[in-house]
Amino acid sequence: MADGAGFQQGSPAIGAAGSAPAAPGAGGTGSTEGPGAAGGSARIAVKKAQLRSSPRPKKLEKLGVYSSCKAEGACKCNGWKSQNPPPTPPRTDQQSSTVNLQEPCRSCSHTLGDHVTHLENVSEEEMNRLLGIVMDVEYLYTCVHKEEDADTKQVYFSLFKLLRKSILLMGKPMLEAQESPPFERPSIEQGVNNFVQYKFSHLPSKEHQTIMELAKMFLNQINYWQLETPSQRRQRVPNDDAAGYKANYTRWLCYCNVPQFCDSLPRYETTQIFGRTLLRSVFTVMRKQLLEQARQEKDKLPPEKRTLILTHFPKFLSMLEEEVYSHNSPIWSQDFLAGASGGQIPVHTVISAPPVTRPLYYSTSPVSVDLSTGGSVSPARKPASALEPNPVLFSTVGVKRKASEPLIHEENKRPKVMGDIPTELINEVMATITDSAAVPETTLLSAHSARDEAARLEERRGVIEFHVIGNSLNQKPNKRILMWLVGLQNVFSHQLPRMPKEYITRLVFDPKHKTLSLIKDGRVIGGICFRMFPSQGFTEIVFCAVTSNEQVKGYGTHLMNHLKEYHIKHEILNFLTYADEYAIGYFKKQGFSKDIKVPKTKYVGYIKDYEGATLMGCELNPSIPYTEFSVIIKKQKEIIKKLIERKQAQIRKVYPGLSCFKEGVRQIPIESIPGIRDTGWKPLGKGKELKDPDQLYSTLKTILQHVKSHQNAWPFMEPVKKTEAPGYYQVIRFPMDLKTMSERLKSRYYTTRKLFMADMQRIFTNCREYNPPESEYYKCANLLEKFFYTKIKEAGLIEK
Repeated sequence: MADGAGFQQGSPAIGAAGSAPAAPGAGGTGSTEGPGAAGGSARIAVKKAQLRSSPRPKKLEKLGVYSSCKAEGACKCNGWKSQNPPPTPPRTDQQSSTVNLQEPCRSCSHTLGDHVTHLENVSEEEMNRLLGIVMDVEYLYTCVHKEEDADTKQVYFSLFKLLRKSILLMGKPMLEAQESPPFERPSIEQGVNNFVQYKFSHLPSKEHQTIMELAKMFLNQINYWQLETPSQRRQRVPNDDAAGYKANYTRWLCYCNVPQFCDSLPRYETTQIFGRTLLRSVFTVMRKQLLEQARQEKDKLPPEKRTLILTHFPKFLSMLEEEVYSHNSPIWSQDFLAGASGGQIPVHTVISAPPVTRPLYYSTSPVSVDLSTGGSVSPARKPASALEPNPVLFSTVGVKRKASEPLIHEENKRPKVMGDIPTELINEVMATITDSAAVPETTLLSAHSARDEAARLEERRGVIEFHVIGNSLNQKPNKRILMWLVGLQNVFSHQLPRMPKEYITRLVFDPKHKTLSLIKDGRVIGGICFRMFPSQGFTEIVFCAVTSNEQVKGYGTHLMNHLKEYHIKHEILNFLTYADEYAIGYFKKQGFSKDIKVPKTKYVGYIKDYEGATLMGCELNPSIPYTEFSVIIKKQKEIIKKLIERKQAQIRKVYPGLSCFKEGVRQIPIESIPGIRDTGWKPLGKGKELKDPDQLYSTLKTILQHVKSHQNAWPFMEPVKKTEAPGYYQVIRFPMDLKTMSERLKSRYYTTRKLFMADMQRIFTNCREYNPPESEYYKCANLLEKFFYTKIKEAGLIEK
């Protein structure tokens, strides 16, 4: 096996590591990218940052080299050339010279300023973008001159010319090709998801989770894999489809490999834009090298991963190999849907290979790496001769979506806020509650259980499943999908009796509409019909219903959460719907409101208008995993509870009582009470204390009148009657209401603003103590409290 094969440390990046295939005839093939990759990509990023932080004249000088001359007389010079070019390599001790825009070009004799006149009014942001392309051009220039393989050199040169042209035209680089990604459906990622559902959906939850972990490892390895060049493949497999492989190799270089560090080019992941054809061309050799490397490095594997890698992974790959090369495997059918048990929505979201820019590392001893090459190879494909286990393969990774930022250094980039809990403490607390036995189970009948908890548990057990389906005029009809569409039409017709059946049928079977269907025991029990408008940035929800005998089980909430996840994956972050008076409550619980975030010009003329219905909208947050949101909140509550317990243990100290009052002192500052600050108490914001009693009376009277006139003040106007709230005065020892406050104000009881604010605060505190959070009284207290403090700030009694 070639030296460069197998697993290696570091995230992949063209140009710094990666393993070059072995010499022709040596039996070597592609491999995962090597340890210097992340460093090479980081070095390029550092250079870009340094260039972008340069003074504007320096930037103009750099861009002038790649800008055609704009002087009168139709000068044909395509880039300014200095009369005194810097030495090669440049001297580190040389002081940077001052840029002179009047310096003539060595080629056309026109000044530097004549080459950059078109950049005079360009913003810094646009100039920095162009400088990023400049750095990518220079790197590709190096690749072209160092690469020996003719096919690879040709691709590098084409990308070099494309980026060079983008700088001249000040445009965005767009790859011109007959086909655009994805190049084959289903994708490798979809096929592996289908394989997991097809072969392992019957397994218990724990075993199924192990299979999913293996699948993630495999997908991530493909994203790291360095393809062999077409010429090397022709020598190794003479009878293979050389033209087909060369086309895929070119696409892989352009869309996956080079953009890993040339970030001015659009980047895709291998598993998401290639399908079975590319997988077949690499699977056999890739499987052999992965397993061989795992055996060689078994002593370096973490103990908890050893069984997974050495025992389960080979069996997983053998079973997958059968489906990859089988002509009749159902997992590569575009009509493939999960079986009756263990289905999830949709199958392509069950597993997603983590972005290759976000590997999760485990600590390991450093290994020296020799990057010396035996010949002239481009920086994009330098070989690595020292190997180390790939951290991504041996880590449990569960990232579903792409992240805009790498995970590394993410904590350092986040601005620190006063009062932030140290990460070390959070990790320490997390370690105490990772054991499921340590987390108290919330029963489904508990007042604190999430609405979708029962549905989520049923989905986990395989009782229910979710599928996004729709009618198609281009493909052969699938009998099961058609039966589900008929079932959805029946559910919508029964649950929405005021909607004409013909209208429901037309939309459910319309190819432009899709439906997220809820399947239980093989039959449809609910769904959400929707139409996506990607160009407008929103989706219209047309019908939403669950059959009557399956309601109040959390299915509606879980349906909507799955729909949100589906749209986030498709990069549509706004929902619009017209809700009748019976549906407004449901949509409010799902995060919809009457405050529409989508500009009116975006949706007018696109969505269907309904009489007597209310237009509602929902804006999605791509950072939220909606289907697991309630679980995350539950865990966060547990963390907060543990932190509170720790804090209480630290401050559990008994202080002696206050003796100053026995000595005749009538009043002391709150902050002087021993231990008060240890509890987390902080003094109220400072405000001006009105010393004139009449002025204070007038100000407080105005505020009180505003509060009493507020629409949410009605529960607090008079003292609570015992007949209306039995046991109220056993719970609330110090009652307060707005009528009592009016009487106290009239009697000039409020000699300071603090007395007035304390009584008002007592009203809100009492209400929240007696009433449950979901009650109308509780909500009124929150809204009125917010209004009260707004008025207090407006009056200048506390700081804004």
